[in-house]
Amino acid sequence: MKVLVTGGGGFLGRALCRALRARGDTVVSFSRQYHAALEPLGVRQVQGDLADRDAVMRAFADGYDAVLHNAAKAGAWGSHASYFSANVLGTRHVIAACRAHGIGRLVHTSTPSVAHRATHPVEGASADEVPYGEGVKAHYAATKIIAEREVLAANGPALATVALRPRLIWGPDDTQLLPRLVQAARSGRLRLVGGGDNLVDTTYIDNAAQAHLDALDHLHPGAACAGRAYFISNGEPWPLREVLNALLRAAGAPEVHKRIPFRAAYALGAVCEGLWTLLPLPGDPPMTRFLAEQLATPHWYSMAPAQRDFGYLPRVSMAEGLARLRASLATAG
Repeated sequence: MKVLVTGGGGFLGRALCRALRARGDTVVSFSRQYHAALEPLGVRQVQGDLADRDAVMRAFADGYDAVLHNAAKAGAWGSHASYFSANVLGTRHVIAACRAHGIGRLVHTSTPSVAHRATHPVEGASADEVPYGEGVKAHYAATKIIAEREVLAANGPALATVALRPRLIWGPDDTQLLPRLVQAARSGRLRLVGGGDNLVDTTYIDNAAQAHLDALDHLHPGAACAGRAYFISNGEPWPLREVLNALLRAAGAPEVHKRIPFRAAYALGAVCEGLWTLLPLPGDPPMTRFLAEQLATPHWYSMAPAQRDFGYLPRVSMAEGLARLRASLATAG
C-alpha cells in the first residue's frame, strides 16, 4: 500500500511509519517540520500545516491508498483557536482531501478524552456504551470530540472511516509524557490526586501502532469497523499509582507517594487556569480542572469490540513494555 501519515514525526507517528515500512508499505509523512528520525526508515516527508487547506490538498494528490490521520494539537494548555485550527479545521481538510483525490480509507487517531465526563468513571465499557463528554473543560478534548464526530459522519461508500482512541501511550522514544513525568518527580512537584488507587488503562507504543494497522487492514466500505470508534489499550488496567511509579522506576527517577485531595487539586487547577489566562504565564499550568478529574477517576476499557471487528490483540504486555523501556533508556543514557 501507499499510505500517508499525518504527524509522522511525533511519538505515535514515528511508530506508525516504522510499522508500515517494516511490512513493505510506501509511506509519506505530512507534518509542519522536517524530522531526521524518519530518514533511516525510508519515509518521504512533505512539510505543511493541516490548517492550510491548499497545502493539504497538494500533499494528498499523490495517489494514496489510505491515510492515517494522527496529527493533532495535544497538551493541557493553549488558546481555543489554536486547538480548533489544528484539530477541527485540520481534520476537515483531511476529509475533504481524501474525497477530492479518491482516497478510500481514513484511520483517525482520536482520544478517550472525548468520552470524559467530569468525575464519572469508565470501567470496562466500549466506545458504543459511553457517550461523548459534555461541558468539557479542556480545548483539546472539546475539539477532538468535534473532529471524531465529523470523521465518523464522513464514512460512506467512497470513503471508509474509523476512529481509534488509544489511552495514555508510553514506551521508548517518548518525548512528551515520560520526560515531563520525570522532571516533575525529580523536582519534587509530582503528586497523586486522591489515593492513586483508581484503575487506568495505558497503551504500549507498539500496541497503539498495531491497532492502527489492524484497523487499516480491515477497513473498507461496509466493514464492521467502518463509521465506528474504538477504545485502544493494553487491556491491563493498573492503579494509577502503580503505572506512574513503574514508569518512574524505568527511568531511574524517584517514585511518587505524596498525595493531594481531589478537591484541593481541582481548586488549584481553577486558580492556575485563571492565572495563566489573565497574566499570562509561560508554559503549561501545573494543574487544570480537567487534569485533576482525569487523574482521580477510573478509566479502563473493553478491547472486545476492537478484537471482534479488526482483530486487535495487544502483543506487548505491560511487563514486557516496561522491560523494553528500561533497556532503551539505559542505552540512551
